[in-house]
Amino acid sequence: MYSIAWRYGLDFRDLARWNHIGPDFHIVVGQTLILTPAAAAAPAPPLKALKPPPSTVLWAWPTDRMSAPQPVSSGGILLPGRVGQDIRAASSGRVVYNGSGIRGYGNLIIIKHGENLLSAYAHTRESLVQDGQEVALGQVIAHMGEGAPQKPVLYFEIRRNGKPVDPLAFLPVIK
Repeated sequence: MYSIAWRYGLDFRDLARWNHIGPDFHIVVGQTLILTPAAAAAPAPPLKALKPPPSTVLWAWPTDRMSAPQPVSSGGILLPGRVGQDIRAASSGRVVYNGSGIRGYGNLIIIKHGENLLSAYAHTRESLVQDGQEVALGQVIAHMGEGAPQKPVLYFEIRRNGKPVDPLAFLPVIK
């Protein structure tokens, strides 16, 4: 359920409510899911990064910068680096996903920060964390792997209430 909601930029609780799925969020292979509220007649608008309000959560860069971050249309950024480079938790939180089950992200780690913020770290290798684990700001959670086209890169994204926000608005300015 969580992976499907993430893929479509939805909150998994909304997805469960629209599909009358209980608090265990259990779904089965082949089950058809509705991706919009029943009252919505128009298709959902395309996703775009939203400007976040100020956050009280402390943030740091998730890896050492080798060059300027490259914005991605989905709302995240690409941080080029070298294979094996440390990837750190950009903020303290709890690991809610650690796997490769979401196509296009390679090995992916998602950390929940408070009630409504998530950070995602895609194209990782050698994950050093497990689902449910609490992590501290700056803790090494994985090492950099390769994204398309087989170049060492970290795809980093922050979401507020399931919607992508500009991660550069959260991260400290580097001069």
